[in-house]
Amino acid sequence: MSDLITADLIDLDLRGADRHEATAVLAGLLAAAGRVTDVDGFLADVRAREEQMPTGIEGGIGIPHARSAHVTAPSLAFGRAAQGIDFGAEDGPADLVFLIAAPEGGGSEHMTILASLARKLIHADFKTALREAPDAEAVAALIKQNLPS
Repeated sequence: MSDLITADLIDLDLRGADRHEATAVLAGLLAAAGRVTDVDGFLADVRAREEQMPTGIEGGIGIPHARSAHVTAPSLAFGRAAQGIDFGAEDGPADLVFLIAAPEGGGSEHMTILASLARKLIHADFKTALREAPDAEAVAALIKQNLPS
């Protein structure tokens, strides 16, 4: 199985007028890496999930996610957004955005990733390390060492 996250799936200067634009940027990284076969189809699945309940969580975090027929392998893209992007959290915009992409028939794997991320993101030191990491390689290594493989 390929790594869940690699440096090419990370944007340390994520920009977007809203969560849909920011998610599209991250989905583009997944497509460029061959992990998403149809960006528009995948984004429709992410939007459908987002309409059920916002995916922003307290502490400046956005975790859009979806199972999709357009995903070839469980994947995680990450963006750091200095300006913040509204993902619907009560405490304001997200500056750390994780896009979880799971194959449609992938069982509960994406929920395991989501739960593991949520548990780590409770810890201020993990969020601080993500905000201060000097480059994409450092972010990928940090996430890999903190999530189950």
